[in-house]
Amino acid sequence: MSTRISSLMGSVLQAALTPHPVDRYLELVDPMMTWRDLRAEIIGVRRSTERTVTLTLRPTRQWKGHKAGQYVQLSTVIDGVRHMRCFSPANAAGDRHDDIELTITAHDDGFVSRHLRETAHPGMVVGLDQAAGDFTLPENPGRNVVFISGGSGITPVLSMLRTLVASNYRGSMTFVHYARSADDVAYHAELQNLAALNPNLDLRLHYTRGASPDHFTAAHLADVDTADADIFLCGPASLMDAVREHCEGAGLADRLHTEAFTLTVPAVDPNQPITGTVSFTESKVTAENDGRTILDQAESAGLSPESGCRMGICFSCTKVKKSGCTRNVLTGELDTEADQHIQLCVNTPVGDVEIEV
Repeated sequence: MSTRISSLMGSVLQAALTPHPVDRYLELVDPMMTWRDLRAEIIGVRRSTERTVTLTLRPTRQWKGHKAGQYVQLSTVIDGVRHMRCFSPANAAGDRHDDIELTITAHDDGFVSRHLRETAHPGMVVGLDQAAGDFTLPENPGRNVVFISGGSGITPVLSMLRTLVASNYRGSMTFVHYARSADDVAYHAELQNLAALNPNLDLRLHYTRGASPDHFTAAHLADVDTADADIFLCGPASLMDAVREHCEGAGLADRLHTEAFTLTVPAVDPNQPITGTVSFTESKVTAENDGRTILDQAESAGLSPESGCRMGICFSCTKVKKSGCTRNVLTGELDTEADQHIQLCVNTPVGDVEIEV
């Protein structure tokens, strides 16, 4: 059956089964039976540290594969509400036939990550979006590659490392990772094994807690050949800032590639007056503006707007601003245009704002 005919049949079925999409009926029979939706079944669960869970996912036929370093948006239902978050596959780059490996760290304020750490089990079905993101390994890496990661930021760079090893890469690889302790490194044994089997891999593990906390300093890269290296960085804001400052001072900024898992939102200036109200027109809820992002304020008001990455990447929280002025926390730009689509997670109200939520 041609793709065109299959698509036409899907459209006819969709119309016949209005008001619900075809997949809403199919999931009543089998959650993995889908016409258009991309989903995945958890076929393996491993809790290798106190804070992490490693999930092996088998996606439905819609999966197109991923490049090393990309992320996927995973959705799961908690207490009747669907929540979405972004995670980077840790397995080597793969095609549509490959399973997906996600290692998720349960942070204290991570509602979804804690839920998955505690409840994920084989047979559980989650929603997925196709892999996305520009933080990827180049098709032809040079003779020298440096990976720097911290905490849960290990997953996209581990995917890159595994991809290079699988392709029999002969260049120099330096892998620098920062964790609370050795017990907090989800892939500790595998990294040690990879270093033992690959003489061109220089593994450097630093631990940030304990008797002698070891945070990033320029000395950690002093003996690394970075003359023509591509440097891939992913981790918490403090690590990212320190490495970025070092690379700028060393003339390496043009070869530094970064990915962040959390958004650094500027603190509200206590001397700057915060005024106005936020009106959520669809829900008929109004709240006093407290200076935080519209997404945070909506959730504090008891609403549950769709959201994913919470850092302006996935665009799942985009809604129509009916009126008012907003400030983008990533760029600082003000937007006063009415009937404008904005992202709730990276925009704060400036005075009175009406938003379709």
